[in-house]
Amino acid sequence: MGFLTAYLKQRRKGIGVLCLFCLIFFAIFGLYRLPLEAVLYPALVCVVLGVIFLIWDFYRARNKHLQLQKMKKLSPPVMDTFPPARTLEDEDYQQIIQSLCQAYREMEDGMKLRYSEMMDYYAIWAHQIKTPIASMRLNLENEDSPLAARILDDLFRIEQYVEMVLMFLRLDSDTTDYVLREYDLDHIVRGAVKKFAGQFIRGKIRLEYRPFNTRVLTDEKWLSFVIEQVLSNALKYTPSGSIAIRLEEPKTLCIRDTGIGIAPEDLPRIFEKGYTGYNGRSDKKASGIGLYLCRRICRNLGHDITADSAPDRGTEIRIVLEHRRLEVE
Repeated sequence: MGFLTAYLKQRRKGIGVLCLFCLIFFAIFGLYRLPLEAVLYPALVCVVLGVIFLIWDFYRARNKHLQLQKMKKLSPPVMDTFPPARTLEDEDYQQIIQSLCQAYREMEDGMKLRYSEMMDYYAIWAHQIKTPIASMRLNLENEDSPLAARILDDLFRIEQYVEMVLMFLRLDSDTTDYVLREYDLDHIVRGAVKKFAGQFIRGKIRLEYRPFNTRVLTDEKWLSFVIEQVLSNALKYTPSGSIAIRLEEPKTLCIRDTGIGIAPEDLPRIFEKGYTGYNGRSDKKASGIGLYLCRRICRNLGHDITADSAPDRGTEIRIVLEHRRLEVE
């Protein structure tokens, strides 16, 4: 009904001209005192032919409208099949659209090339920076002093940030290196905990962990990154107390700390990109990227990640490892 109204509104000038011509004929025949029957018959024939033409034109316009509606759902690069042009105006519009689509394709190709070059540069930089970091770590490990221990902690955080950059680049790349198969969950958790052993010791944080003796369908490297990010946050915001790692059914990895917790107004947004919340603003060094990457990685792996927390009562991160629509490689 909406298209019919729009069509009649678009054709109102032609319908008005037809009615005006009929009135002119009636007026002239009336002035010359000629029989009105002489004009009624041709006028009726014109009206019938006009209605037939209008119906035919309506269906033609409707089909064209439906084709254009389908084209609206296409992206500019594939928008190359237009309805047949019936007027010079249609040809002009189609040529303009084709020119715009061509310009869009060229711009998109240029942006993809620049983006690819930028990603390659950052990936090379992230790999190259690991060499001096490893050299500094070897030199510092030979030093037994409080200063060397503090520098090693800072160096460990730098390594985390570099790893975060690499994961961020890989996450948005056209090709990913996911290797989905069954892994021993204890092996993954122990590897992540081992990286933070020094921080557990220096912060006097107690670790509560018992082997799970279970296997999960996931990607070892990406899941390790998620667990490491969660442990990093737990250690950062737990000045004293403990961090517990346990497994709940159905295959839900729970990491709970006794730290400062998260404000209720911040909790729904902690997985948003760049959102740091009250704790992050107080810390001044939080990026708001870690948990955002964790959620994206979990979604790609078919897992789910949630958080439960309250101020001064700690935080619990739950990673549901039950796979969704994944197959063993």
